[in-house]
Amino acid sequence: MSDSFLTPVSRTTLTADVCRQLVGHLVRGDWAEGDRLPPERELCTRLGVGRASLREALKALEIMGMIETRLGDGTFVCSRSEFFSRPLLWAITASSDRDIDELTEARKLIEIEMAGLAAQRAAPEELASIGHCLDRMEAAIEDRPAFLEADLDFHLAIGNAAHNRILMNALHLIRNLMRQWIAQTLLTGASDLALKQHKQIFLAMAKRSPERAREAMNEHLTSMAKFLLEAQQNRIRDGREQVPAE
Repeated sequence: MSDSFLTPVSRTTLTADVCRQLVGHLVRGDWAEGDRLPPERELCTRLGVGRASLREALKALEIMGMIETRLGDGTFVCSRSEFFSRPLLWAITASSDRDIDELTEARKLIEIEMAGLAAQRAAPEELASIGHCLDRMEAAIEDRPAFLEADLDFHLAIGNAAHNRILMNALHLIRNLMRQWIAQTLLTGASDLALKQHKQIFLAMAKRSPERAREAMNEHLTSMAKFLLEAQQNRIRDGREQVPAE
């Protein structure tokens, strides 16, 4: 790769300009997901900036979830599903009840409608894929990491079966938030209830009942949000208990 699209940056607000140009290249796909960025020395030369300005810009891109630095290996382009979602991810790992309420609202707006659409539009092979995720969840009831992946895949498979690219893009945008949501709820022992509710969602879609599918998804997200809130309250309590008394 020649990276010939890189051009010298104006020296007005150097770090911001470097960041802006690199964001543009990443969003346009000049570097694809998984690509390794050129070494810092080469980037400095091509952009016409010093190493300090470049490093500040790269740090900002990493915070946004657009790139990741692997020690001893270089800097790589993240999946597009991570772009700009990492600050939101931080928000629900140490945030207020309001942040959880807003995330719950966002998931409901996207996923309740997707469940209804999937009940109407899912092809037989797409229903089979959703059912396979359910089987994986059941088999991994005692294996939290495997259960998490199967749970997340279940929701993504429903999104795919809804056949609405805009809603699917929205779902991918919050994919990392969903992963964190599931991970936190599983810490509170929500696996059995989650599996039961997923079965109800799948059954409604298999019976081609959009309204019931929407109701089942709403019930699931509402109850899991309570587990998420409990997990946050536990973190806050544990944090307080670890603070030594004056």
